[in-house]
Amino acid sequence: MANSKLLLSDMVSQESGCIPLSYVRPINERPNLLEILEFSDVPIPLIDLHGLDIHEHSLVVKAIGQACQSDGFFQVKNHGIPERLVSEMLRVSKEYFKLPECERMKAYSDDPNKAIRLSTSFNVNTEKVGCWRDYLRLHCYPLEDFIHQWPSNPPSFQDIVGEYCKEVRGLVLRLLGAISESLGLEKDNIEKALGKQAQHMAINYYPPCPQPDLTFGLPCHKDPNAITVLLQDSVPGLQVLRNGRWVLVNPLPNTLIINIGDQIQVLSNGRYKSVLHRAIVNKELERISVPTFYCPSYDAVIKPAKELVDEDHPSITRTFTYADYYHMFWTLGLNSHTCLDLFSPTL
Repeated sequence: MANSKLLLSDMVSQESGCIPLSYVRPINERPNLLEILEFSDVPIPLIDLHGLDIHEHSLVVKAIGQACQSDGFFQVKNHGIPERLVSEMLRVSKEYFKLPECERMKAYSDDPNKAIRLSTSFNVNTEKVGCWRDYLRLHCYPLEDFIHQWPSNPPSFQDIVGEYCKEVRGLVLRLLGAISESLGLEKDNIEKALGKQAQHMAINYYPPCPQPDLTFGLPCHKDPNAITVLLQDSVPGLQVLRNGRWVLVNPLPNTLIINIGDQIQVLSNGRYKSVLHRAIVNKELERISVPTFYCPSYDAVIKPAKELVDEDHPSITRTFTYADYYHMFWTLGLNSHTCLDLFSPTL
């Protein structure tokens, strides 16, 4: 059983003034909070999904394709997940991190291979500088294989999070269909390429930070999976790199943030690119975010869609399994912006 000093949220409740040296980034790796562009200055696309199932289908598909090509990130409204469920998901997430330490620590593990685990930072076994976050990692597809392993406290946790996971999966499959069509592929092309598929989430808790200019909640990185659906509370923290500048994505009520990961970049043969992003922290306010990662199954064989490869557009990677890719991602950690370079056709 881990001891009481392993979770950041329990440590900072007893500290004030300065953050521990183990969380202080080197000077050249710190966020310059004065140079960050506000969301309103350089907005990422906001797409209304209402038209995806009606006569505006082709227009929405085109908008999604343009967003994937130009930004790698977009927001969606009218996404179909009930507003009630979104609110309950945020509420129960915060309630979990307010539980007594002894209750939360039942799920603690530093083993990244565990399907359900509470941990801190990113990978405490390999990193040199810590990330200012605690998180609960949950595998959630197939749901019946994992839900009984999830925390049973708060009492409503399994019901609410389970319902949310099912709704997100439905949304993801609609988005993957639209992304496939935007590439000129059959609607189920990407879904089939992901094999049996996998889905997991991280419920992130970012405590208030006395010196937010010295550290990150998560440093810049690209997602290794296929597509990510981010739910965040009302406290800003997500930043996206656009045209060499960091853009702060202020939360909008009842919208979700979508970003494509490395696997879509491969399947699209580089037409769509995963994008660097990071999380900053707040001096006064705690923050909750819930990214859901939709992934290929570990045994899925990943390569560009054959329809997108020709003499003028050779394959951007060699063929690989997602298990190989994910293992490399966790080995490298967030010190590397992407591990796609290690899967070059020439290696």
